[in-house]
Amino acid sequence: MEITEVRVILKDSPDKKLKAYATVTFDNVFVVRNIKVIEGTSGLFIAMPSRKVKHPCPKCGFKNELRSKYCNQCAQALPVEINTQSAYSARSTQDAGASQAEHKDIAHPITQAFREHLQIRVLETYEQEKNKIEHP
Repeated sequence: MEITEVRVILKDSPDKKLKAYATVTFDNVFVVRNIKVIEGTSGLFIAMPSRKVKHPCPKCGFKNELRSKYCNQCAQALPVEINTQSAYSARSTQDAGASQAEHKDIAHPITQAFREHLQIRVLETYEQEKNKIEHP
């Protein structure tokens, strides 16, 4: 599979961890949007597009975000989740006291080699876009 195009949209706030969003086209036929470029403790990395995990209310079936205390549809108290680890992708905030938000990847590389290849291409394009703004 060939990466045929990478587009990066820089974020304006320089003090935040989220630096940019990327859109990657594969073989001129498939697009993945909303790949995030994030500044971590050991440098830049990419995070694949994801969505928050939701669980149904036992009373009405409405899907509420994980760790909601009450149903947004019927106001029924929701049971506390005993096992909060997702089988797919669980990401938590760095603060130990902060509540965890679980996400499920919408699209992601299967192999580590392709993940590294994708990350290199996205970060190269990010640096090019950043340099265009800094040195017009």
